[in-house]
Amino acid sequence: MRKYETIFILQPELSEDDIKSVTTKAQDVISSYNGECFRMDDWGIRKLAYPIKKSARGRYYYLRFDGGSALIAELERRLRLDDKVLRYQSVNITDLPERAPEKKVEVPEAVEAVTEETVEEASAAEEAAE
Repeated sequence: MRKYETIFILQPELSEDDIKSVTTKAQDVISSYNGECFRMDDWGIRKLAYPIKKSARGRYYYLRFDGGSALIAELERRLRLDDKVLRYQSVNITDLPERAPEKKVEVPEAVEAVTEETVEEASAAEEAAE
């Protein structure tokens, strides 16, 4: 299972019942797809960077959960269809996978010799210019 964060913005003038219905729907989707919800925070009403659907403010919610890709697809589909939601964004916060070991490229001796000669010539040219 992967770790995800979703932040969604609701219309600021919603009643507590409307807000509760949206947050309950989100938690129901997570539980129905065998996900695990760790955190649901209300960040309050904040000013938006630009108006969305003629609203200058929005109520922000933060959701932290574990689940699969099907869970994300369904959660975002439900948020997209809900008129109370102005915007949403989901981000995978699972640790990055380990990198494959880097291959060391062997440089032929002829290339190394040319590089050393070029460096010596450049330093000699600088000394002569001074």
